[in-house]
Amino acid sequence: MAGRVSISLLNSLTSGNVIFGSKKCLRKSVVFISRCQARSLSSSISAAQPDLSSHLAGRTYADLYELSVKDPETFWGSIAKERLAWTKPFDQVTDCDISSGKINWFLGGQLNVSVNCLDVHVAKDPDRVALIWEKDEPGTEERITYRELLEMTCRLANTLKSYGVQRGERVAIYMPVSPMAVAAMLACARIGAVHTVVFAGFSSEALAGRIQDAQCKFVITCNQGVRGGRIFDLKSTVDKAVKSCPSVRHVFVAKRTNNSVPMGKLDVSLDEVMGRQSSVCPPEPMDSEEMLFMLYTSGSTGKPKGIVHTQAGYLLYASLTHQYVFDYTPGDVFGCVADIGWITGHSYVVYGPLCNGATSVLFESTPVYPNPGRYWETVQRLRINQFYGAPTAIRLLLKYEENWVKKYDRSSLKTLASVGEPINHEAWEWFHNVVGDGRCPLVDTWWQTETGGVCIAPLPAEPGAEIRPAMAMRPFFGIQPALLGEKGQIITGNDVSGALCIRQPWPGMARTIFGDHQRFVDAYFKPYQGQYFTGDGAYRTEDGYYQITGRMDDVINISGHRLGTAEIEDALDEHPEVPETAVIGIPHEIKGEVPFAFVVLKESATEKQPAVVEDLRHLVATKIAKYAVPDHFLVVKRLPKTRSGKIMRRILRKVAMQDTSNLGDVSTLDDPSVVSEIIEAHKHYRSHAAKK
Repeated sequence: MAGRVSISLLNSLTSGNVIFGSKKCLRKSVVFISRCQARSLSSSISAAQPDLSSHLAGRTYADLYELSVKDPETFWGSIAKERLAWTKPFDQVTDCDISSGKINWFLGGQLNVSVNCLDVHVAKDPDRVALIWEKDEPGTEERITYRELLEMTCRLANTLKSYGVQRGERVAIYMPVSPMAVAAMLACARIGAVHTVVFAGFSSEALAGRIQDAQCKFVITCNQGVRGGRIFDLKSTVDKAVKSCPSVRHVFVAKRTNNSVPMGKLDVSLDEVMGRQSSVCPPEPMDSEEMLFMLYTSGSTGKPKGIVHTQAGYLLYASLTHQYVFDYTPGDVFGCVADIGWITGHSYVVYGPLCNGATSVLFESTPVYPNPGRYWETVQRLRINQFYGAPTAIRLLLKYEENWVKKYDRSSLKTLASVGEPINHEAWEWFHNVVGDGRCPLVDTWWQTETGGVCIAPLPAEPGAEIRPAMAMRPFFGIQPALLGEKGQIITGNDVSGALCIRQPWPGMARTIFGDHQRFVDAYFKPYQGQYFTGDGAYRTEDGYYQITGRMDDVINISGHRLGTAEIEDALDEHPEVPETAVIGIPHEIKGEVPFAFVVLKESATEKQPAVVEDLRHLVATKIAKYAVPDHFLVVKRLPKTRSGKIMRRILRKVAMQDTSNLGDVSTLDDPSVVSEIIEAHKHYRSHAAKK
């Protein structure tokens, strides 16, 4: 966190009357004991209780959590006053009606997000490193200070204004992970434009659909991207996309490589025009509930949804969760390896860390380039303190020899964390014991694009609190989970399962779906009246902790038994020769549905495939029940995944159902050729089964 800022200095920087409350260095470290099944593991965290604001100082975690759900106005109001820099103070903390999807926080207040992420830190410590750009080639990292990032942001903001970008207009950002991409986001925030970042691996068709839906008038991109030792074109993808996007007036093109690309009448060379702009840009005062950004997320069906996040509530929640979930303290190097095209990159690469004055790592490469030690060599070289990654990457890396981890010094690590899906036990154990040497707390975080930030995670917690493997566990401040039954009733008590809902609003939650508020209400508030429906199922343990069991639409009904596919996958993934699985349900004449398991084996197990499959049958029968044992096991080399690591289960379902004539859009896959591999493996499996 930044310290108390000189108002006069801040005024001279921002040419506005900014009100900045007392910002203390909020240090929360506690001694945690991680209980891993039957054994005890001690972590290295020590120190005191959360110090969220002067009004809340001295309270225990339990007291703070209780206050946050019983008196959210006092809780969030006192924190927002002191933690954020306001140009105009808010006069009402909250005005929400969750049943109609009406969400408002900090009404009457005005601020600028870029000021909170840049100017307040430049006023205190301009040469502090804001970003470490870990470029594709190891050892070529670049460091950008807060002063440099502010100047870059202002030049870019002035460029946008000079080409007619107005407050409230949408700007599409189609760029690889880079300081320029971060500056593009912050430049939009500075002038009141709304950014919509589109992952730079998406096809021209996917990009065009998002530009059209958001009615973007401007696109910011790069000539090319670099990833995993390969150069890929971005400008040509944008060129194809904008042909069907008449709303686009200008395309700003930054240079990532020295290769030239064709430039047309819409195109502007960003580096050239930025160089002619002033490095000072007055920030636009924004109402708390004006749009900050849109981010598209796929629905299970239909077109992608443009999830809208607004200014103050989102920033406050991203900042607070970044500090307390990951045990961030001033001076730490925060390493979230997510792409900025996803909500994780927004909240925990850009907005959360920068609001807290952290040094944030921008990771451009892949976990296995140039070798499987890339993450850990980066940890050693950059002295990363918190490492936040996806279970899919961890499962990929655990297939390799442990020496790829242990040859590098990871002593700088304080906290490990996973995001994107529930982490299975084998991956958790490997991440905790091999990467963290059994000494770092490992927090399995549950949240969504729609929630804005982490909602359930092992931290923060009381001193000495346990951390259970592969479990999200505890709700964050202000988050009040509820489990609901099929008839909409609230399920009370512990050792129970149900649909995971959240009972009351929190500042970081999405406000609407762009252009379709009714869809927003129907998707999130209508299924269970008066609750935010997450779409996930969860189990509440006997001790009251929360375990995410998977998407509700990934539930199989086997002879009347409802079973989450994630539960079967978790059992299968415990086999030492199985790094990754995906289970889907297919129709069965007698049982209604049966599980179909797609299994990836380690190379060492390919010769003993039948024995491993038998082991897997036994594992599921033992861990869950005999009825849960998949009827089919198809061994594949890899699973179909998007660039962000999400498994495209609809493709697996179509393959299993022998319905491969119309697989739908596969352009978002990391490698579309995986589909034909799986189809061939399934043909071989069927022909072998027919001969039996």
